[in-house]
Amino acid sequence: MGTKERRQRQFAEREQLFLDAARRLIEENGLLPLQMTRIAEAAEYAVGTLYQHFASKEDLLLALTTEGVREHGALFARVRDWDAAPRDRIMALAVADMVFVRRNPQYFRIAQYVFCEAVWGSTSAARREALMEANAPLSEIVVGIIEEAVARGDLDIGDMAPTELSTGLWAMALGTHDLVHAEGLLADFDVHEPYPLMCQHFQALLNGYGWEPRVSTLDKAALRALIARIKTEVFHDLCDHH
Repeated sequence: MGTKERRQRQFAEREQLFLDAARRLIEENGLLPLQMTRIAEAAEYAVGTLYQHFASKEDLLLALTTEGVREHGALFARVRDWDAAPRDRIMALAVADMVFVRRNPQYFRIAQYVFCEAVWGSTSAARREALMEANAPLSEIVVGIIEEAVARGDLDIGDMAPTELSTGLWAMALGTHDLVHAEGLLADFDVHEPYPLMCQHFQALLNGYGWEPRVSTLDKAALRALIARIKTEVFHDLCDHH
C-alpha cells in the first residue's frame, strides 16, 4: 500500500471514530446537547482535527444520516433479491423499515433534524450529494418492484409514473416514523403498535391502486402471518420474529 492510500485509509478510519463517538453521545445525552468539542474529546482528538473532517455539526449529522441510509439500503437489497410476488416484496419494504428502526432507534430523530430547512441549508453540497447517492439505490429498488408488478399484469397505474406511486408509500412510512419519535403522541391516540398499523395502511393503499392479489385489510391475523413470514425468509438473522 502506497503512502497516499495509507493516508486515505487512516483518514476514513478517523472519520468513522468521530461518527461512532457522536452516535454514542446522542444515545447517552440526546441530540440537542451534542457539541463538536464533546465529540472530539470522546474520540480523543483535537477539535481542529474533527473540523478537518466535518465543516460543521450539521455536516457531521448529515454524515450519520448517510450511514443509516446505506444500512437501510442493504435491507432493501434483501427484499429486492427475495423470491416472492411483487406485492409481498412491497410489503417486505415496510417490514424492512420495522427492522431498521429497531436496530437504529436514533436514526429518524437525527434525520428529522437534518432535513429541517434551516439545518439542510447549512450543510455542504458534498455531504448532501453523498446522501443523495446513498439514497438512489433505495428508490431504484422500490421503482423496480412496481415496474415488475406492472409487467406481470398485477398492477395498472395508467399515466402515473412508478416514482409517483412510490412517493405515496414513502410519505406514509416517513410520517409514521415522525409520529413514533414524537414521544407519547401516538399513545395519546391509543395507538400502541404503529408499525403493524403502517403495514395495514400499506395494504389498504395497494388495494386502492388495484394491486393484485388484493387482501382484506381487516384480517389482522393474515397480516401478522405475512410479517412473520417476511421476517423469517428475509430478515431471519436480524429480528426475533415476533
